[in-house]
Amino acid sequence: MHALRSFLARRVVIAIPYLWLAVFFLAPFLIVLKISFSATAIAMPPYTPVFDGLATLWERVQDLSFDNYVWLTEDALYIKAYLSSVKIALISTVITLFIGYPLALAMARAPDRIRPILLMAIILPFWTSFLIRVYAWIGILKPEGLLNQLLLSLGLIDQPLTIINTDWAVYIGIVYSYLPFMVLPLYATLEKMDYRLIEAANDLGATPFGAFWKITVPLSVPGILAGSLLVFIPAVGEFVIPDLLGGSDTLMIGRTLWVEFFYNRDWPVASAVAIVLLLLLVVPIVIFQKMQQRASS
Repeated sequence: MHALRSFLARRVVIAIPYLWLAVFFLAPFLIVLKISFSATAIAMPPYTPVFDGLATLWERVQDLSFDNYVWLTEDALYIKAYLSSVKIALISTVITLFIGYPLALAMARAPDRIRPILLMAIILPFWTSFLIRVYAWIGILKPEGLLNQLLLSLGLIDQPLTIINTDWAVYIGIVYSYLPFMVLPLYATLEKMDYRLIEAANDLGATPFGAFWKITVPLSVPGILAGSLLVFIPAVGEFVIPDLLGGSDTLMIGRTLWVEFFYNRDWPVASAVAIVLLLLLVVPIVIFQKMQQRASS
């Protein structure tokens, strides 16, 4: 009896994550997938019904329309938006890595009594709304904002720089917003590293940079991959930052998706955009898992 209870308890514990994924990921995904096969209609909701009732399921399957997906390949706007999103997300991830790595390394090498304070400083921005934090950058980056006033007062520039409503403002917003997602996985990896290996390398004649490049960097690869993935994936679909800080020339797929849903009310095309975006993001996840398996083996 005790063995049966233990077996059922283990099954329930294992089933909870699958139930969570089914309710909060699979079900919404299937709803969006269903809408992507429908046609736009002047109604509420603004699309024709698909799969309404099991009795007509086969007829509905036969009537499935892939016009929305064909439309994405025919309109250059969507292809440019996908490519632009990947480019902006990739550059932002690299910038975030170059800024986040020294921060994580400094935190990992800091005295034990200071580490909680540094961790709190990294987490502290999350106590404020994401929208408010991004909106605050408008006041910093605008021509009469704090950044231009500082540069003018230091004599580094003669006239205000145009940063807001450009891609540079989008990069700044993404790097600022997602920097903690890079720092925390790197810190978790670097904090566990055995630094006696660095001392041994120095004793054997390695330079500080050589020891860092040949020992610290390879051992921190899991943190680099995890942090890069945590920054890259949300940055690809970002729509708040390009909408508030980017200009009319800033093209990102998350912003395009927002416009299709809430301005054009073309839910079928917007759903098709979301499905293709999800499939696009599966690629780096699969690569990450392959690299993790290779690293562990």
